[in-house]
Amino acid sequence: MYEKHWGLSEKPFDNTPDPRFLYRSPAVLETYAKLLYALKSNRGAALLTGDSGCGKTLMARTLIQELSPDRVEVALITNPCRDPDDLLGEVLYQMGETELPGSRKDILHRLNELLYENFSSGKETVVVIDEGQLLEASDIFEEIRLLLNFQLNDAFLLTVLLVGQVQLGERVRMIPQLDDRLAAHCLLKPLEKEEVSAYIRHRLEVAGRDDPTFSEGAIELVAQYSGGVPRRLNHICDTCLIIGYSRSVTEVDEELVHSLILNEEENRV
Repeated sequence: MYEKHWGLSEKPFDNTPDPRFLYRSPAVLETYAKLLYALKSNRGAALLTGDSGCGKTLMARTLIQELSPDRVEVALITNPCRDPDDLLGEVLYQMGETELPGSRKDILHRLNELLYENFSSGKETVVVIDEGQLLEASDIFEEIRLLLNFQLNDAFLLTVLLVGQVQLGERVRMIPQLDDRLAAHCLLKPLEKEEVSAYIRHRLEVAGRDDPTFSEGAIELVAQYSGGVPRRLNHICDTCLIIGYSRSVTEVDEELVHSLILNEEENRV
């Protein structure tokens, strides 16, 4: 809609997990390095948590993209499972098993076969569980712990990455048998105020625009109103580009952002 007006090849602030748009701040780079090491080094399990909108899913997708499909098979679980059997079945399904065994025993046997086949061919297996805060039943966490018992010669046959909001970390800490097996505990935080400008510039550059688009005053307001949360940042910046297009302006200034904020606050009343 507004891409041509701003000289963009695509929308820069969509809230979709496109790895190209991951802004690698120092804190993000540190977290990314820890998790990538855990996944590539077959360390057993890792945990990524953060408040809603802080970019957990985007980071998880970027990590998955970094794993070579020739060396790593990834089972990505994005919907919450109701019980341990659902979890095991979903892992098998994501590993390409369209016809699941009828009993839990047979499911476990088939899973062990697949893991061993991958191991024997020099291929690792990674299970990524997103939206992990929706996993509430204690027996599901126990099942995740038991998955880490698939080992051979002191090597894990699979690595589990748990991704979710902060309450997920709180639940895991209450299960020492699982918590102790985590090779990395990582927390994504909102961006610092001084990082917001670089975040906005990065996403605009990926979308094809090198010229400054937001004034310094506009960026300051965006940083304050969003609290540095990437999802909020994206929403505000996207709306600003729409309004700027409708007004035929060449820069998003402080006045435009201020009017947007006032309008959103009024709509919340």
